[in-house]
Amino acid sequence: MNAELLLRFTLSCDRAYLFAHPERELTSEEQARYDEALSQRARGVPTQYITGHQEFWGMDFIVTPAVLIPRPETEHLIEAVMKLTVEKDTSSPDSRIVDVGTGSGCIAIALAKEFPHAEIHATDISAAALDIARSNAARNQFEKRIQFHETDLLRGLAPDSFDFVVSNPPYVGEAEEDQVQLEVRKFEPRNAVFAGSTGLEVIERLVPQARIALKPEGWLLMEISGTIAERARQLLSEWRQVQITNDLQGIPRVVSAQKP
Repeated sequence: MNAELLLRFTLSCDRAYLFAHPERELTSEEQARYDEALSQRARGVPTQYITGHQEFWGMDFIVTPAVLIPRPETEHLIEAVMKLTVEKDTSSPDSRIVDVGTGSGCIAIALAKEFPHAEIHATDISAAALDIARSNAARNQFEKRIQFHETDLLRGLAPDSFDFVVSNPPYVGEAEEDQVQLEVRKFEPRNAVFAGSTGLEVIERLVPQARIALKPEGWLLMEISGTIAERARQLLSEWRQVQITNDLQGIPRVVSAQKP
């Protein structure tokens, strides 16, 4: 499958074209590009960084080594926000949502797509990541819907101003490093994967900041792993309606909690 994707990337074509033209021979220039792509993949470079693209929530996103590659399990975060708006009827035209640590912008852009009347904000400490996020917002025609902020978590944002704080923060502990795929450890931005020795360091800072930034009865939703699920629940012990949602494999994936 990787070889086919790289071939489609080399030829700038879709799968149907490949099957319809089995006799197609590569030019010397195309062969050189294909060989280089295969060589990068053999070194462990993720296919998404070679092609520069990844699909998320039915949209195409530009990805570079400056940002984490969007993953299907993160879509559970979008689903969790949608479920809350249905259950609590909080999808008012003036709803304000902030995506903390936006990276490629995939979460903020997916939320902009699903909530056309909401005011969407996105933060990241990395200027390079924000450049990618802005490009993705523009290519998916949401550049006018999202306000981007270069800041650490929620620093500088107004208190009591958001209905939802949403985040896929770094949550892997350094002690778990040998359990993480080699290509993730070697090629994806380390500060977007590893939080510190325990995996909770970023979440420990985000929870109190979210409590300040949220409106009364606002919601905090974070992507997590099974390793930190119970410890994340403990950090939210003073919040209301704390709930952990599993992904399709039964692994704890999203924690949600309402500001007390």
